[in-house]
Amino acid sequence: MESHTDLFSGEKMKTIQENIANSLAIGKHQVFAIEELLAEGATIPFMARYRKEKTGGLDEVQISRICEALESHKKLEARRASILNSLQEQNIEDEKLLHAIQQAETMAGLEDLYLPFRPKRRTRAAMARERGLEPLALAIWSQPDRLNPVEEAARYTGKDVADAEAALAGARDILAEMISENAAIRAKLRTLFTRKAIIKSTLIKGKEKEGITFRDYFDHEEMAARAGGHRILAMFRGEREGFLRLTLRPDGEEAMARILSETIRRNNKASDEVKKAAEDAWKRLLCPSLETELRQSLKEKSDTEAIDVFATNLEALLMAPPLGSRPVLAVDPGFRTGCKVTVLDANGNLVKDTLIHPHDRETEAGNIIKGLLNTFKVSAIAIGNGTAGRETEKFFRELGLSIPVIMVNEAGASIYSASEIAREEFPDKDLTVRGSVSIGRRLMDPLSELVKIDAKAIGVGQYQHDVDQNLLRQRLDAVVSSCVNRVGVSLNTASASLLSYVAGLGPKLARAVVQYRAENGPFPDRKSLLKVPRLGLKTFEQAAGFLRVPESSNPLDASAVHPERYGLVVRMAEDLGADLGDLMRSGELRSKINAHRYISEDVGLFTLQDILAELEKPGRDPRQGFSVFSFADVHSMEDLQKDMKLPGIVTNVTNFGCFVDVGVHQDGLVHISQLADRFVKDPHEVVRVGQKVSVRVMDVDIPRKRISLSMKTESSCQDR
Repeated sequence: MESHTDLFSGEKMKTIQENIANSLAIGKHQVFAIEELLAEGATIPFMARYRKEKTGGLDEVQISRICEALESHKKLEARRASILNSLQEQNIEDEKLLHAIQQAETMAGLEDLYLPFRPKRRTRAAMARERGLEPLALAIWSQPDRLNPVEEAARYTGKDVADAEAALAGARDILAEMISENAAIRAKLRTLFTRKAIIKSTLIKGKEKEGITFRDYFDHEEMAARAGGHRILAMFRGEREGFLRLTLRPDGEEAMARILSETIRRNNKASDEVKKAAEDAWKRLLCPSLETELRQSLKEKSDTEAIDVFATNLEALLMAPPLGSRPVLAVDPGFRTGCKVTVLDANGNLVKDTLIHPHDRETEAGNIIKGLLNTFKVSAIAIGNGTAGRETEKFFRELGLSIPVIMVNEAGASIYSASEIAREEFPDKDLTVRGSVSIGRRLMDPLSELVKIDAKAIGVGQYQHDVDQNLLRQRLDAVVSSCVNRVGVSLNTASASLLSYVAGLGPKLARAVVQYRAENGPFPDRKSLLKVPRLGLKTFEQAAGFLRVPESSNPLDASAVHPERYGLVVRMAEDLGADLGDLMRSGELRSKINAHRYISEDVGLFTLQDILAELEKPGRDPRQGFSVFSFADVHSMEDLQKDMKLPGIVTNVTNFGCFVDVGVHQDGLVHISQLADRFVKDPHEVVRVGQKVSVRVMDVDIPRKRISLSMKTESSCQDR
């Protein structure tokens, strides 16, 4: 029998690589390359950006899928090894069984084969075996015509078995367990559950008022295979909170037909006993077991779906256009307590904070604001979109200012305000000041500020508290890391929070970098990063290309060209009779470079094309340019009228549509059917978080605080 280590070597590993390659429609060599790079300690952003020759140009998404598939296969192989070891300890040497276990391709199939041999609690069948009834069960299982079950059962009566009927009942318990543990039967029924199970949801009596949130599911049923993930999570939540009762099963007669096709061999009295055992196996063992399994499968599928939505939304939010390095006046609005105002310099540093009461002392507040704008040469005004946000925006607009007044989504700002990071940054300031600073920084650079907040608090998720929290955290961290490394980070100004997402660094080294910077001054160049304690060559290799040092005397330190390729770029310049600075400044010089001339064993066209593109625009920001947005002159739901056309900003995208902020303190829903004049399968095909859109009001339900919007053209709506 193979040992655990043997399962991960040689032919087994080749098979795993082939399976992954086939399932993802990529080359086996690419899977091998990723596995090799992972073993060397490479991160996904580094592989995608700086090892394209090895990976064949795979992007981060493809590499992530390979990593997930490798992890899944390793878990399968580890479980296979554990099962084989267990069977070996039990002295089970059934070659057919061992071969089937070696060939099993899914975890469910593997567990089905092991089920009869898995240590279990004391079952009815176990107790029947203890009473010596297993020979009777096996005799009945053979279903010979000559066998009279009652007469045969009478032979087993005695001290522990009262009569023939008690003996038959015990034998049927053994048969029921045998049937429920039969791998072929479980496989057939699992297919039936997967394809044809109906999910039924009913209201628990007396919970009508308390469970009104779930009224769409008070009497609901649909094919589980076709049920949307958001509906499944909603029903599971309703069940968990005690408002709904759920069942998840296929037609019982069809299930029994599949069981009987595997168990009934004759038409005699013994067969009748087997049929009774089969019915018991279905109701008592198989149906509950496979329903639980399907629930788990649907939950995992729905979790993945919801996490995908969250990840896509988060990426759009993090990659929102930044205003850039300009002085900003930020406002955390409020009615009773006033508005906390902060002024930030071009680097996001707090230079002034004060309190104004624009809603009851307008003249005084206006004079304070004008004074701040003149003193600090402010370029833009950022106003949080929470309570009193639109009213505060109106006050600022009526001042007749020449600079843009911009509403900023403040979701999660209060989380930041009370965080340890905020306390470290502003130990002598209260929560409102910290919140105002966060609002201003979000306008200047959303990515740099939002990384300080738990992504789950940003408010772009769907059933985020219902899904697997570990999986959610891993996926969101991967999204943040991807965005941070795509944009690049200034080594001398980035916070520890931002640096922690740079490939290879992590929280501890990020803090070490900031501490070294505080004690020794700005880093003069990239290579000086190696002076940070505990930061070695492997970490430097992973991180360096994503860090920018515009203060360096080497212009490549401000670009995405990796230090390992500096010599190559210098050679390009020398071959043209120029220096590095000339090459980066002159498009004419760069146009003379013949990339094919520099192809070598470890540098191919992928890398050369990336280098030339980077020399064209060193350190370019991949995010779109910033554009000012303003809401229409509506401030509450009462201001909305049917067919009114409004500008809005997408705040969240779900599987059933998107939510749009039109400036009335309540987001409206554009249902998936109203997103476009064409059929839309996935809302992300049409909209993204932060997108500026034009919508039309379809309906306003003030008591329920619901706004229905449409992005269709009016002619399309009329046609329908």
